[in-house]
Amino acid sequence: MNLVQFFKNVSREMKKVSWPKGRELTSYTITVISTVVFVALFFTVIDLGISEILSSFFE
Repeated sequence: MNLVQFFKNVSREMKKVSWPKGRELTSYTITVISTVVFVALFFTVIDLGISEILSSFFE
């Protein structure tokens, strides 16, 4: 299979994709950003807690 045929197949398959509408896209974006912020805060708190525990033992 040559490169031109590959890109023709990719183009044909991309036309079959069901893309989200505006409201769905906004909902998905808010969900992803909220999840990322929550996970970042969670691991920040865990990291600070572990750092405090370790510093109390080694100081």
